[in-house]
Amino acid sequence: MRKNQRNNAVDITKSGARAVALKCLLRWAKGGVFAETLVAREAAALSSADRALVLAIVLGTLRNMRWLEHLSKSLRPTPMEDTAHWLVMLGLCQLFILGQAEHAAVCETVSVAPARLRGLVNGILRNAVRRRAEFESARGSLPLGVRYSSPDWLVKRWVAEFGAEETEQMLAWNVQAPPVYVRLNPLRPMEIPAEWVPLPHAQGWYRLPSGIPTAALQNGCVYVADPSTRYCVELLQPQAGEKILDACAAPGGKSAAMLAATGGQIRLLATDSAEHRLPQLKQNLERAGGVSVELACHDWSKPCPPEMLGAFDAVLLDVPCSNSGVLQRRVDARWRLSAQEIERLAQLQATILECACAAVRPGGRLVYSTCSIDGQEDRGVVDAFLARHPEFSLERDYLALPHREQSDGAYAALLMKSV
Repeated sequence: MRKNQRNNAVDITKSGARAVALKCLLRWAKGGVFAETLVAREAAALSSADRALVLAIVLGTLRNMRWLEHLSKSLRPTPMEDTAHWLVMLGLCQLFILGQAEHAAVCETVSVAPARLRGLVNGILRNAVRRRAEFESARGSLPLGVRYSSPDWLVKRWVAEFGAEETEQMLAWNVQAPPVYVRLNPLRPMEIPAEWVPLPHAQGWYRLPSGIPTAALQNGCVYVADPSTRYCVELLQPQAGEKILDACAAPGGKSAAMLAATGGQIRLLATDSAEHRLPQLKQNLERAGGVSVELACHDWSKPCPPEMLGAFDAVLLDVPCSNSGVLQRRVDARWRLSAQEIERLAQLQATILECACAAVRPGGRLVYSTCSIDGQEDRGVVDAFLARHPEFSLERDYLALPHREQSDGAYAALLMKSV
């Protein structure tokens, strides 16, 4: 959190999207609220175009925060109060990240500022315009963490695990705005719009040029998700007639994918640790065509319920994780994450795997998956589990690195239980 705070109310009625973006950034800096939650709340009354602009500014600023802060300090070495700082940051985002016209980026941003700060903000942003070529040329020589707006400890960790070249490619991927992908639901056929781009490496998946297809989503014809979510389902290979547990199911994307893959002909139990998420999970699965689906609330960091012991042909276990594979999409994650948090999560994941494995019948299978690319959460958890459980064997695992996949990062491991 920044110091030198002062009370500077922003009149959002006069300045629209940029004033709302400033309000979101000021509130985000205090901690405790996700950026997209703030945008959804604060921009609700705006037009769809203005809501999109607020989202682009807020996420673009946070996704590129360290580089924009480097530019800000180059332009104004002395500290600024919070309102001035975030005004400059959102102006720089419009200029350098969103590529907006200089007049709009500068003048509209200055119009949001309290009167006493307008001269300061105007001067800094106009100087940024004059030095644009200098800043863009110098970016390639900056340290990786500054150049690609990532914590230095994480950059160091990735370099040790993946090497410098691979790390830089991942960091460069993570500062780009993510595409919107959808998966078709064969249980709810629809006519595919001509502008949707099919993914050659992922049958039934499409990249959308813009926006969410609301009607198709509400009708259950598509599910908005990243193609990386398919790996765990492909490893599990659910079969019609099987009894399957989706242990950490909400909001239901992977359960829906299993229903689609089997024509809805599986006996599915979808559980989640938070009871308040079950109604939305139920609605999502019904929309997807689930007819033989049961829901239950269970925290899988606790022992397997007696009625579930050895009861399932297959278990899909998509555990809570650091989100290190989805930093492009979840802009807050890189600023919340720490090595200590990864350690805590790895211990939690090990506990969940230990408890959930008891639900697998002899001869059955379990897929352990994360949206992390960190070895401590992925193969580290699996190898430690196998050392404790000789009745399980690792048949196959897959690590999807985001820059290689051109989608989110993910990990999945198929574990078979002996008869």
